[in-house]
Amino acid sequence: MAVSLITIEQTKSPISEAYRTLRTNVQFTSVDSKTKKIMITSSGPREGKSTTVANLAVSMAQAGKSVLVIDADLRNPTQHKLFQLGNFEGLSSFLVQDEEGKDFIKETTVPGVKVLTGGPIPPNPAELVGSQRMKRLIEKVSEQFDVVLIDTPPIIAVTDAAIIAQEVDGVILVLASGEVNKDYAQRAKEQLDKVEAKILGAVINKADMKTSEYYYYYYYHGSDDSKKKRKGRK
Repeated sequence: MAVSLITIEQTKSPISEAYRTLRTNVQFTSVDSKTKKIMITSSGPREGKSTTVANLAVSMAQAGKSVLVIDADLRNPTQHKLFQLGNFEGLSSFLVQDEEGKDFIKETTVPGVKVLTGGPIPPNPAELVGSQRMKRLIEKVSEQFDVVLIDTPPIIAVTDAAIIAQEVDGVILVLASGEVNKDYAQRAKEQLDKVEAKILGAVINKADMKTSEYYYYYYYHGSDDSKKKRKGRK
């Protein structure tokens, strides 16, 4: 099982709780309208968007949802690594072949989560994700799964994310705390606004957990060992 799937390996950790909170917040956006097709992007590279996609998928599945993860970052596909899957075929293969999308969707070790990996890196990613075949795929799988999470390249770097943003119900923007440039974050939002994307919210990633909130959380939700230590000090 992938090390990055902290929502499985450390279910009681503050980070896992944060993903559950994100899951709940996303559900609240569906009160007046369905929010099934969700794109996750970032302003720049290495902000943790792909890890956020994978862990959010697991968290949603743990709540009883059927989830499909589509790795639409055809320039740097990562989901197959996070879920420890093969990537000889995937989204890029489907988009250039006359076959059913279900033929490329893979089972994972996580109940309720399936993944359409990125596949071989193509020479024309933007053209592929902007194709009618991609649009039809997103619509079709949204009828088959409770939630579809789409991992895309950073919104500022290339046009891929802006293209896909027009085909989904909402967008989550991942920003690395203490690393992302404020101007970059603003530009990312402006790019999404230009295509009239519905921004569900932003995830502040890589935040310093060694704070009072961290210890406050563990006082009430910590491991059995930590509770025993507190009991012994009383």
